[in-house]
Amino acid sequence: MLLSVEHVTHYTYDAPVRGVVQSHRLTPASFEAQKVVSWEVNVSDGTKGGGFRDGGGDWVQGWSVLGPVSEITVTVRGLVETVDQAGVVRGHREGVPPMVYLGETASTRADAALMAIGVEAKTAGEALAMAHAMSDAIAEAIVWTTGSTRAHTTAAEALALGEGVCQDHAHALIAVARSAGIPARYVSGYLLTEHEGAQEAAHAWAELHVQGLGWVGFDPSNKCCPDARYIRLGSGFDAQDAAPIRGMARGGGVESLDVSVRVAQGQMQAQQ
Repeated sequence: MLLSVEHVTHYTYDAPVRGVVQSHRLTPASFEAQKVVSWEVNVSDGTKGGGFRDGGGDWVQGWSVLGPVSEITVTVRGLVETVDQAGVVRGHREGVPPMVYLGETASTRADAALMAIGVEAKTAGEALAMAHAMSDAIAEAIVWTTGSTRAHTTAAEALALGEGVCQDHAHALIAVARSAGIPARYVSGYLLTEHEGAQEAAHAWAELHVQGLGWVGFDPSNKCCPDARYIRLGSGFDAQDAAPIRGMARGGGVESLDVSVRVAQGQMQAQQ
């Protein structure tokens, strides 16, 4: 499947700031499930800095904008050819061992309720069945509800609330998996949906390291493993670590943010 992406992030400041520095995980890697056909990231009035491939195999690119500046627009456009690999991540360059992803963070710390899900999942049998059982349990325990949680809601808080969004599903699944001794990480990316129009954010899911298969993606929000509708963008220990854009403004202006994401099937003429 050929997918086209347009991802626009617009920052405004109520008073001009002296400058902005940003770190982007906005460039997807090519591996067996996806091949980048074309990709471009632009920052209004921005200067491209240094970039590097991190231990998780994701490209991290620095940008800076000199002030005074009252607004910044980050625009991502690209085409990616995808193949359904049933969530299995093959051919992705990585430099750190999976066991690194057993460490918890504030967002993914497992409480007794999350640990209990992990214990119950162990009755499913072998590793892949356990991973599916964990994902299914999180999908059932946390009902997708837009606006029910905030950026800093933890996995334990979302489970107690019984509502959340894709970030909460990913955090909760990661917490459960790690509590059961399975390395797990947060993944940010894009998803082709049936809904027309722009989405307000990129998508997120989790990857668990399954013995015999390696990294496998699980999306409790859609009760599936990532298929040809998904574009994998970047990964990390949690949402903050894997954020597509991280940055800091120098000055006292209050920042406002507007995000628009459009994912569509690419047109044949777009390949020319």
